[in-house]
Amino acid sequence: MSPSVLICDDSNMARKQVLRSLPEQWKTSVQTATNGAEALTILRDNSIDVLFLDLTMPGIDGIGVLQGIQKLKLKCSVFVISADIQPEMQSKVKALGAKEFLRKPVKPEVLTNHLQQHGLL
Repeated sequence: MSPSVLICDDSNMARKQVLRSLPEQWKTSVQTATNGAEALTILRDNSIDVLFLDLTMPGIDGIGVLQGIQKLKLKCSVFVISADIQPEMQSKVKALGAKEFLRKPVKPEVLTNHLQQHGLL
């Protein structure tokens, strides 16, 4: 069975960029969300294996999504993809359960390497 992936970013261009960066050989089922509230609804109602999450979004931001995942006790591997690369923010998202913090725009080879490191590819 192919893994289920959710890409959450308020920017359509950023969502498409992440989608294009997914490894070709990785056969996945992909859904997208444009904000944190939509992401939490999809995560709650579906079995999502991997979440690619932006931090800066209107309404519920990436931190709010990570907190929601913890509160709902959801199991998914979260990769934060953000331009906000401050060390404090990187530490915060990892403390909230993110597997990795990747700089936006993410390069395909970087994404592939991290997926392999976490046994997802």
